[in-house]
Amino acid sequence: MLMTPRGTRAEDALSYKYEDYRETDGRIAVTTHSVFASQDLGTDTHLTAEGVIDAIAGATPNGEPAPAGSDQVPLSEMHDRRKAWNTTLSHQFPRLNVSLGYAHSLESDYLSNGYSLNTTTDFNEKNTTLLVGIAGTDDRVKVFYQPDWVSKRTYDAIVGISQVLDPQTTISFNISTDRARGYLSDPYKLVLKTVEVFPGVFLPVTSAENRPAERRKWVAYATVNHAFVALHAALEGSYRFYHDTYGMNAHTVSVSWIQRLGPHLRLEPALRFYDQNAADFYHYNLDQTTIEPVAGPPQTQGPFYSSDYRLSAMRTTSTAMKAVWTVRPWLELNVAYERYDMRGKDGVTPQSAFAHANILTAGTQFSW
Repeated sequence: MLMTPRGTRAEDALSYKYEDYRETDGRIAVTTHSVFASQDLGTDTHLTAEGVIDAIAGATPNGEPAPAGSDQVPLSEMHDRRKAWNTTLSHQFPRLNVSLGYAHSLESDYLSNGYSLNTTTDFNEKNTTLLVGIAGTDDRVKVFYQPDWVSKRTYDAIVGISQVLDPQTTISFNISTDRARGYLSDPYKLVLKTVEVFPGVFLPVTSAENRPAERRKWVAYATVNHAFVALHAALEGSYRFYHDTYGMNAHTVSVSWIQRLGPHLRLEPALRFYDQNAADFYHYNLDQTTIEPVAGPPQTQGPFYSSDYRLSAMRTTSTAMKAVWTVRPWLELNVAYERYDMRGKDGVTPQSAFAHANILTAGTQFSW
């Protein structure tokens, strides 16, 4: 979020949002309360602030394979609470908008501090806008088998351009890069390998996963927006290509339709499709490999291995419907429902590892 600056002239507003994310079959559930405030400070300066509280509970795959004769992967229970806030201060110069952002997030085992600096410059009678930004995080991770919190840092940069093609159509394109260094493994994910402890006697042995200590990412993102004036509607489409040094490539296509029904109500159906290949070091288990897991903290020299289903080859689809009701010029209510489905595509990882979720969101906004 730090790499995506908000509009330079947002209205003065105070909003509240409640979200209930609930995976099926007793998996992870997250309830979120957030408050967002936006206020002009004079004619050229704008301040925004947001606070978030997440309550997380449920079961998630721990990386172990399904027992023999079953296709249900083992799950581990977890619960946590996250408190986060972020703020952005922007100032409009004659042709240049400068935005400074800071974010803080705290969980029982994760502490994150993030910063950003974004600039937008108008050209061509404000029909063309250039975005240039940098961001980063300084994180601390609590790992149960290490006495001290360990470090993780990220560094990001983005360059983008937006263009008005005609009164009804705008397009935008940006490229961004990210470099993460430090502790990048998940301390709660395991890998399994069956080893021969005595001649003819085999036992399954689990070990902590081991990911590289550096990850580089590159993203190209394009959007197009077109208004259908006669229909009182607009169409927004986007495409995102992702590549990283884990050997992962991903494609995301999303389409949303904004339909106004009278002066007070609008509906926003949306569809998103995502596809990724597996990381180079993803293995359902290590039995068919020559990899010998190393005990103790992650080994930066390798070998690298993970059975985290999120690094496997998979596809996801998301369908959503949002309704926004403008009760008064200063009061807006909104509600949305989204269905999220994941499916593995490697033919090895059981489908029970992948999540299916229902997401309900409701909120209100006061503006002045």
